[in-house]
Amino acid sequence: MTQGIGQFIVAIGTKKGLWLATSRDRRDWTLSAPHLLMTEIPSIAIDTRRNRTRIMVGIRSEHWGPTVVHTDDLGATWDEPERGAIGFPTDIGAAVERIWQIQPGSAAQPGVVWAGCEPISVWRSTDSGEHFELNRALWDHPHRKDWGAGYGGAAAHSIQISPTDERTVHVAMSTGGVYRTTDGGSSWQPRNTGISAYFMPDPNPEFGQCVHKIARDPMHENRLYAQNHHGVYRTDDNGDTWKSIADGLPSDFGFVMLAHPRDGGTVWVIPLKADAERIPPDGNLAVHRTSDAGQTWTRFDSGLPRGCFNAVLRDAAAVDTADPVGLYFGTRDGTVYASADGGETFSTIAEHLPDVLCVRAAALRPTG
Repeated sequence: MTQGIGQFIVAIGTKKGLWLATSRDRRDWTLSAPHLLMTEIPSIAIDTRRNRTRIMVGIRSEHWGPTVVHTDDLGATWDEPERGAIGFPTDIGAAVERIWQIQPGSAAQPGVVWAGCEPISVWRSTDSGEHFELNRALWDHPHRKDWGAGYGGAAAHSIQISPTDERTVHVAMSTGGVYRTTDGGSSWQPRNTGISAYFMPDPNPEFGQCVHKIARDPMHENRLYAQNHHGVYRTDDNGDTWKSIADGLPSDFGFVMLAHPRDGGTVWVIPLKADAERIPPDGNLAVHRTSDAGQTWTRFDSGLPRGCFNAVLRDAAAVDTADPVGLYFGTRDGTVYASADGGETFSTIAEHLPDVLCVRAAALRPTG
């Protein structure tokens, strides 16, 4: 077991509730009973700042609608603000439909949590996710009227905060592309040069791309990665320009983009055949990893099924912070896989769950 680690936890959000898997060694896992049963769980964050573990969950009830709830005791109890954690001001005349992303801020701002929602909107909390305030600058952006909905809805689904400057934040949306603020959210600019939108009359527009997921390199402050709707990209200039790193992959379509928590240049993708065939290439599920920022890719499938025709959604994958790093993902048939060696070998930690929408993992410090 990694020195200083007391427990590993994997939070699994599905169409019908949340499950928590725990382990001391990442070999043997215990799966909890369902939490928040019959509630859709499209987003999760595990926040280990402030010397405690807070799990924040974006829920969506068919009856009550969406909100954010949290637990500070690994699911023994759940808290929800009386008037809801997130909701548009009355003067806007809009309603939150789904919470797609919950992203804790930097260690320097331990109370800050960001959220991305449908309709396309970004929110910020300063009280550890108990109440969120709408970012008006993005909501009032003149491009809004031209943003569209991806296959799953009009979503702000990725939020990446600079580790060296909390005022610099990148947001990815479907559809709209990548937008960046360098002033803490007072203004936003599209940053999509080099990312293709082959389905539009102009395949290289300023905005309008259907970016599926972005991730930030842990060592190179201006480097990010993007999985696009056909296209895998890297930027080395904070999003000003992007270049393709898809060579060596069996397909450039997919939803997952994961960055290593410490090693620069290391990311994982899970390719799907194409937008019209959202299955693993050749029906064989595999993870692809680069350790040189996309110059080369290596395929790993040990422990993963052959003859698999299920997709992995954009937030249904995660890494932990242990050494070696753990990688986890779930499929739309309710199976969750875990790797304790950076994705080289996998085991099954849950199966027969509902459709997996979101997976998050953490290595927790001993509390005693």
